[in-house]
Formats: sequence, C-alpha cells, structure tokens
Amino acid sequence: MTGVSSRLTPERLAASDARLEAVLDLIRRSFAFMEGRIDPPSSMRRLTVEALQEQCRRGEIWILGTPPLACVFLTPKPDCLYLGKLAVEESSRGAGLARILVDHAAQRARELGLPAVELQTRVELVENHQTFSRLGFVQVGATAHPGYDQPTSLTFRRPV
Repeated sequence: MTGVSSRLTPERLAASDARLEAVLDLIRRSFAFMEGRIDPPSSMRRLTVEALQEQCRRGEIWILGTPPLACVFLTPKPDCLYLGKLAVEESSRGAGLARILVDHAAQRARELGLPAVELQTRVELVENHQTFSRLGFVQVGATAHPGYDQPTSLTFRRPV
C-alpha cells in the first residue's frame, strides 16, 4: 500500500460531486469503532450527504483515491484551519494516508495565511491522541460537550 500512497494526491470535492456518498460511507465505516466507546455519541451519526455538500460550500472536503481511501474536512477559522472527520479505509491504514492529508491541511493553512491546524478528538480515544502527536500535534486544551461537567474532547494544534 505504501507504493499506492506515494501516487495519491489530495483532491478537493465540490458540493455537486457524486463521490460525496462514498465519503459518507467511508466516514461511517471508519468511525464505527467509536460506537459505545465515546460519550456523547459521535456527530457522525447526524451526517448526511446534504451536510457534506454544506461542508464543501463553507469549507473543504479532500479525498485520496477513487473510490475514496481517505478523507478530511477542512474549515477556516479566524486563528487556524480546523481539521475534522479524518477517515482512512481500514484496509489502507498504516500506509501514510492520514499523514498525506494532515500535511496537506498544513499546506492549506499556510496558503490561507493561518498559523496552525487544529483538531479535536475524544478523551476516550487514546490511540488517536498518540497518532496526532506523531503527526506533529500538541494538546492545547480540553472541552466538554453541553451537559457534561468533565472534558469530553481534547484540542490538538500543529503550527504551520
């Protein structure tokens, strides 16, 4: 798979792209392991093709491969580029696809004049904390979802 990853280039999707349905399926499969592990449940449960179309309009969706082997949502904020819904097909994990998309997010942040890429991951997902640390992110905060008095998410940042 490493040879495949070296040939993949991030491709930005438009709101009219027929591959959005495949992106939604990829996210649902990739995030399914969280079911029963995180509280509150993932926002992935509320995702629809229409929500992905809106993400394309207000931010960006980038994929690797057709059909998509990996995807990421990027949303400009005043002080960073927010990275969300990073998903990699299970059969393609370990091939560097997440790194390609994270590095691409850093490049996009530089192009947009933003100083950092930021993301959130759930407190329970320790393996994600380790992965993001290996990808150059540092934990900078913790937040709680409405109705929770303990942190439910950790915020990570990577300067660009």
